[in-house]
Amino acid sequence: MKIALLGYGKMGKIIERVATERGHSITLKADSKTKALHFNDSDVAIDFSLPSTAVSNIKSAIDANVPVISGTTGWLDNYNDITDYCNTKNGAFLYASNFSLGVNVFFEVNRVLASLISKYPDYHLSIEEIHHTQKLDAPSGTAISLANDIIKTSDYKNWTLNAPNSDEVKIEVKRIEGVPGTHIINYNSEVDALEIKHTAHNREGFALGAVVAAEWIADKKGVFSMKDVLNIG
Repeated sequence: MKIALLGYGKMGKIIERVATERGHSITLKADSKTKALHFNDSDVAIDFSLPSTAVSNIKSAIDANVPVISGTTGWLDNYNDITDYCNTKNGAFLYASNFSLGVNVFFEVNRVLASLISKYPDYHLSIEEIHHTQKLDAPSGTAISLANDIIKTSDYKNWTLNAPNSDEVKIEVKRIEGVPGTHIINYNSEVDALEIKHTAHNREGFALGAVVAAEWIADKKGVFSMKDVLNIG
């Protein structure tokens, strides 16, 4: 499989190594200095660029009839525009806030727990996310996904970084040097507490999941998620 890398920072370089170890080749390595994208018969594009360039990168891939997956966060105000664009162009697009295979199982556990515990209002919810100091967005896309899944299956209405109202999910953000990514969901009551946690030991899991998603989407049309890749739910 021929892969175009849209974003060639730390993640892009790890994805390159993982992809070549799995027998794939890299046809494009685009960074912030790249003026034009030439996909050179690429079978799929993997976007780990910047929020400011993600939308144009994704549309360029769709215009070139190249399926694209994106792990860039911080641009999701334009998500519906991208999915509409993909469907109009009969393209293929997959966004994930986190491509780690373990995190996507964690998403499902979070949804189930939120649904079960929504019947018991004595439990008060909070989310904590910890990442390295170079991460540009806060909260993380993963934390937002976790919060939104809770909101869909409970009486919570929104998430916040500030002191929460009773119907808001509090997200606490921490930035610590060298932390690839940790997400913790806490439910506390006066009598006990429940906690689920995912800890990434390195970025290899994110890269592997992205390449697995690229392998999966290469011959498809439509808008997808990692739930489709992993056949979850």
